[in-house]
Amino acid sequence: MSDALTPAPRLHLNVNILHSGFIPSAWRLPDADPQAFIDVQHYVRVAQIAEAAKLDAVFLADNASIVEQIDFRPITALEPTVLLACVAAATSRIGLIATASTSYNEPYNIARRFATLDHVSGGRAGWNVVTTADPGSARNFGLEGTPDHGQRYARAGEFTEVVKALWDSWEDDAVIGDKQAGRFIDPGKVQPIAHRGPHFKVQGPLNLPRTPQGYPVLVQAGGSGDGRDLAARHAEAVFSASQSLDESQAYRQDLHARAAAYGRGPQAIKVLPGLATIIGATEAEALRRRDQLIDMIPWSYSLNRLAGTLGIAPDRLRLDDRLPEDIALPAGGNGNHTFFKATLALAKRHGHSVRELIRALSGGGGHRVIVGTPEQVADDIERWFRAGAADGFNLMPDALPDGLQAFTEGVVPILQQRGLFRREYEGTTLREHLGLARPAGRHSAQARAIAA
Repeated sequence: MSDALTPAPRLHLNVNILHSGFIPSAWRLPDADPQAFIDVQHYVRVAQIAEAAKLDAVFLADNASIVEQIDFRPITALEPTVLLACVAAATSRIGLIATASTSYNEPYNIARRFATLDHVSGGRAGWNVVTTADPGSARNFGLEGTPDHGQRYARAGEFTEVVKALWDSWEDDAVIGDKQAGRFIDPGKVQPIAHRGPHFKVQGPLNLPRTPQGYPVLVQAGGSGDGRDLAARHAEAVFSASQSLDESQAYRQDLHARAAAYGRGPQAIKVLPGLATIIGATEAEALRRRDQLIDMIPWSYSLNRLAGTLGIAPDRLRLDDRLPEDIALPAGGNGNHTFFKATLALAKRHGHSVRELIRALSGGGGHRVIVGTPEQVADDIERWFRAGAADGFNLMPDALPDGLQAFTEGVVPILQQRGLFRREYEGTTLREHLGLARPAGRHSAQARAIAA
């Protein structure tokens, strides 16, 4: 059957550019550059590889403090939107998703920053909406402690509403540019938002027009009840952490049910679990690569990282014992729910000792890891996709850029042959890549007709 007769594929693939790679020791590989974490050309190269393979987007995480053990591993250092503006100039189609916290920013600045990225990229921007729970970030912004979980998400909900209102403060046809009549902008189509709420007072309007996508794609990552509710209200794609197919199916079903309660349809949110990949020409080769990378990670680093994920002291972990039975949510529920739950679920499902758990996580922080040949990786992706456990994946190759090249050269062609993934981009914007409609402005004739 020709491609012209093949239904448009629905599988979505992003790549999470975690500096040198997902596995903490990736920077130690012979061909790796220890300076890659602050080298814009490294990120450009990864994005160009992803674009050549027709992936949906690149994604950048962010932190407002140093949360890694910097004596061993590179950190998330460069500010994502500035970095992605550079990536935008070196690419033409790949989506550009950046993380920005609602805890330590203001809505007007974030609305302007992401609208700018959408304009300069021709409609490829996405905002990953996060709250921030680590104490170091709180101290960097003059706070003695981290606001509690409920407060952070209440602020995040209002923050996101204000940003969307600012993005919609210009109608699509507000810019006239009529040289003959001397009319540049129709002021009647640029409206203040006059927001007054518990957390913010923002007059508006934004100081730049509506963007090519209407507004950037809204992305969210959160496994708590508050996080899921925020996603159900606003998110168009969700980055999740699930260790098993049934766990991911349940998460996706719950998210769709919550979205339906807000009047949103079943296709309103794309669920994209994190997937770390370690690929070899044979399974034995992939396992050797995994062992090589893990053996270069000090056990002290891995123990500290696992303890941080679980919110316990490292001295409570014994390499050849199972996890303690009495582990509760970190910081009385004020920590990271997502990776805590994913890590605990993996340990309990397989009865892992701490040593086995660290190897199963490949030194990572809670995302699922698959080790194998391109065919095995493709089989796994297809199984999850067809079972309704995922709309696609947020890929985290073991090392960058070669781990991504192994995926794009080995796995992507198999997915294309099976009719699961695109051979060419069908649009130019991130919304088009994800199959998302361009939102009508809230002041548009279409919105007024719906309201009537």
